[in-house]
Amino acid sequence: MLIAFATGFFLGISLIFAIGAQNVFVLRHGILQQHVFYIALFCAISDAALITLGVTGISYFFNNFVDKFSSLLFGISSIWLSCYGIIRLMGVFKSNSAINIDQTKVNGLLTTLSSLFILTFANPHVYLDTVVLIGSIAQQFSGDLKIAFTIGASLASFVFFFGLSYGAKFLKPFMSNPLSWRILDGVIAIIMFSIAFKLASEGNWI
Repeated sequence: MLIAFATGFFLGISLIFAIGAQNVFVLRHGILQQHVFYIALFCAISDAALITLGVTGISYFFNNFVDKFSSLLFGISSIWLSCYGIIRLMGVFKSNSAINIDQTKVNGLLTTLSSLFILTFANPHVYLDTVVLIGSIAQQFSGDLKIAFTIGASLASFVFFFGLSYGAKFLKPFMSNPLSWRILDGVIAIIMFSIAFKLASEGNWI
């Protein structure tokens, strides 16, 4: 059960670490110390809901498909994760991986959450990562192991978003250092490749 939990947790962390519009939004408001708790809570709950939908939805609607084509499903997921790993590995060799944070005017809570809602749910990658990818990978587990995997992946979102929101103030020097980003990209790549290898083994691809 611990392995299933850890797999879900580290997969969730690895996927969510990719810097995108949502994470930059969270980071910026964290640095400005505005609406920190509500922004982190919204992002974490949204992720957890989509992850749960992916795991239970695929299990319910595509159970027979998964049983019949599990080898293909694990193989495709392995390739997908390997591509993520390659992208992050490419970041290791870039010298301009730092991120710029704009000190923009902070709006009211409702306006802020409305903007965050659009950034979250209008992004197709959030569905590919949570519903499709995590939901598909969850199919290698069953029963309590699948629950542990789902909890691990969901907990990763809470840890990441609350950590990013409240730690953003202290991350500003780190975020402006390209070397730090290269190290982080390297760690993420290793995690991606490790999970991809395990999936390829489960699907008898290697």
